[in-house]
Amino acid sequence: MSLGKIALLTIYAGLAMMATVVNAQTASQTVSAGRQSLDDAWWTGPMLAPSAATLPRGHFLIEPYLYDVIVQGQYDSNGTRHRAPHANGFGSLTYMNYGLANRVTVGLIPTVGYNVVGKGPSSGGVGLGDFTVQVQYRITQFQEGHSVPTTSIALQETLPTGRYDRLGNRPSDGFGSGAYTTTLAFFSQTYFWLPNGRILRMRFNVLPAISNNVRLRDVSVYGTGTGFRGQAMPGSSVFVDTSWEYSLTRRWVLALDATYRYQGNTPVNGYNISSPMQAVHFDSGSSDAFGLAPAIEYSWKRNLGVLLGARIIPAGRNANATISPAIAINFVH
Repeated sequence: MSLGKIALLTIYAGLAMMATVVNAQTASQTVSAGRQSLDDAWWTGPMLAPSAATLPRGHFLIEPYLYDVIVQGQYDSNGTRHRAPHANGFGSLTYMNYGLANRVTVGLIPTVGYNVVGKGPSSGGVGLGDFTVQVQYRITQFQEGHSVPTTSIALQETLPTGRYDRLGNRPSDGFGSGAYTTTLAFFSQTYFWLPNGRILRMRFNVLPAISNNVRLRDVSVYGTGTGFRGQAMPGSSVFVDTSWEYSLTRRWVLALDATYRYQGNTPVNGYNISSPMQAVHFDSGSSDAFGLAPAIEYSWKRNLGVLLGARIIPAGRNANATISPAIAINFVH
């Protein structure tokens, strides 16, 4: 099935699921004194799913994350698990958004990293990763008592600012992809009330992406070695995320993301300068993986909170099994 068909099917499935939930809620609920108000629920957002809402004009959001990607195992294209060298990918990313207009938010996402590997040298120091810029436009706005969710589209461009080739004897210094990656994302968010009157907030997001070809020299994040000259052609990808947040109290929230990621095959073509007449070609193979990210949110104020969670990927085709604990601070002004 093509990437486009996968994206369309996931969008249709998500919208149908949200419509079913909201319609069931509207049909069955009656307003009661015990029903939680939207003003009484404070959120930081779940661990992975961005908000479909845009910031009011002149307001900003800053949300720095610290995380550790711990490799648990590797899976080949047949789904067979193999032992993998222990590795920790320490990193940080920060969402920096600004309300340019009431329906338009612009943002930056800088990243940094440091890798500790079990076999071979670890990173020589903290390195800059790829840098993302984005603009988000809100299409619809949720209103209590109505079935229309908040929806928006976002255009993201990831810039190849992180090192990706000429890595010498430290492949762990590779923090980037070397590619300009364009993502046209669809975000949605709605609320419904449980029988006990508490609010459950739901998000459904789809993020398909395409990348340009990458020229490579020597050791790179694509598995090339010393003396290699050529290019990699990153395959298209799609990331799907559904999240739920349960307002336990005004300040405390339980959150869960359920995710799916598909990455197309990445062919690498070129030659080695020691044997220029002998072509080098290999494929990464396509990969996919499902994941869960449970988290706890606590807000000191309506505009200031902390999130503590972990992304868990138990299995995947051509993908590492990982556990990634994370902590984030969310501040809106």
